[in-house]
Amino acid sequence: MISRNFKNVLVVSIGFLSLFTAYGGLQSLQSSLNAEQGMGVASLSVIYAAIIISSMFLPPIMIKNLGCKWTIVVGMACYVSYSFGNLYPGWYTLIPTSFILGLGGSPLWSAKCTYLTISGNVQAAKDNKKGADVVNHYFGIFFFIFQSSAVWGNLMSSLIFGQDSNIANIPEDILSTCGAHGCGITLDTNSSSTNSTTSSRPAQKLIWTLLGCYIGVGVLAILIISIFLDNIDHEQTSQFRGNREPFCHTFLATFRLLKDWRLLTLIPLTMYSGFEQSFLSGEYTKNYVTCALGIHYVGYVMMCFGAANSLCSFLFGRIARYTGRAALFFFAAATNLACIIALLIWKPHPDQLPVFFVFTALWGMADAIWQTQTNALYGVLFPRAKEAAFANYRMWESLGFVIAFAYSTFLCVEYKLYIVLAVLVISMITYPLVEYYEYKNPTEPIEQATYEIPKNKADEAGIISQTWM
Repeated sequence: MISRNFKNVLVVSIGFLSLFTAYGGLQSLQSSLNAEQGMGVASLSVIYAAIIISSMFLPPIMIKNLGCKWTIVVGMACYVSYSFGNLYPGWYTLIPTSFILGLGGSPLWSAKCTYLTISGNVQAAKDNKKGADVVNHYFGIFFFIFQSSAVWGNLMSSLIFGQDSNIANIPEDILSTCGAHGCGITLDTNSSSTNSTTSSRPAQKLIWTLLGCYIGVGVLAILIISIFLDNIDHEQTSQFRGNREPFCHTFLATFRLLKDWRLLTLIPLTMYSGFEQSFLSGEYTKNYVTCALGIHYVGYVMMCFGAANSLCSFLFGRIARYTGRAALFFFAAATNLACIIALLIWKPHPDQLPVFFVFTALWGMADAIWQTQTNALYGVLFPRAKEAAFANYRMWESLGFVIAFAYSTFLCVEYKLYIVLAVLVISMITYPLVEYYEYKNPTEPIEQATYEIPKNKADEAGIISQTWM
């Protein structure tokens, strides 16, 4: 029978899989579907700006008061609101729901990271293993399941949009504007438009069908976590409620951690995660895929990214104990570097269909390393300040998203690629400093007793499906 901690990792992973099947698909389509006046990209920028704001104070407060489980549930509800906002997209619907999503985003991810780190350390102590290895393994399992959401969410969009009877061949004058030297396209509701900067928009009925599916799987995610996830930090939460720290102390927890030079040194690496993800979802999907193939191909191409990301997350989570983090980080950097150079040169064309999938597969492989290893690194470096550490992670990653989406409507693709490249180079200069220091001065893992289940609760936990509500 699987361990209770492993069962909880699976529940968290499946819940996030369901939630991000909806959000991931929507994010991939925003720059193409709601391109009018840059509304879609603006909504994404608001999301990550709100995540930055919430990262400053919400994660420690919510996790300590609600516990990881119920913080995840509340955060998921915020994400579902964004799908409702897309039913009738406009500045007065997208921007408010984007802000709500952003406020719930940082607590959601911080609670997830804290939950997996606690589970990994407790299981490592029980099995007499190294905490960092089990935490790495758990993050690998999570991202293996979670990243496959890109497959299912994008499969939905491509199958539904593929039913559109107005799909037409893209003329050569539009193809000439695609790629690194183009400055973007917009989707027009007039499917017969021949303007060199426009492409056709799917029928509104198909859009509503897709959004209905996304809302359904989002609600399913909330039910999965509410019913099946164990409340493993129940005792800690109860103690905090009975003996509250001053609000100012909890509010400033995220910023106090910035006194640690290791966290400051990791900021470029963390921001790069935002830059590289935003480029793929905001620029590659619009200026390469939609421009050259049409919006109905965005889902298929991003499915390839999700599949590669999912498989590699599981693989790298397991082999990290043999290769070490540094080797994987430099491998991911080399992969992204090669892709960036190729994207600067390549002129996308429908006749080169396999190439569109090769780029997303390679990007997905590299992103699997950025996600699994950076999350695990934060958990290993800051075991006694996990909530604040992962809040910082989301804050700085989100700043990368905000900057990238903010300049999305002003710069041509070529310059955006140069910016991503510059941040990558800086990251690979600063990150090794932290890795070398950790190698020379390993951080002691937190004691198992901190998260020990009381005896009476441990007896109840003999059945792994037992859930504390």
